[in-house]
Amino acid sequence: MLTCKELVAHSSDYLDGQMTLRQRLAVRTHLAMCGNCRRFIRQMKLTQAVIRQMPDEELPELDALAERLAQARRHND
Repeated sequence: MLTCKELVAHSSDYLDGQMTLRQRLAVRTHLAMCGNCRRFIRQMKLTQAVIRQMPDEELPELDALAERLAQARRHND
């Protein structure tokens, strides 16, 4: 029987379809009996969906951002 800790450790593999049939059956059996893990997997699915909807824009480099903030602070002093 799969434990909650084991399910959490392998949840990404489960959600990404990277498990063998035997592993998937073990996860599904555990989920059928464990409400906490069902909620965990549901939340993981929602999180993945939100992340997939985020734009693929690159964020400014942290060093450049820190420099701009330092310049603005010096300018305001």
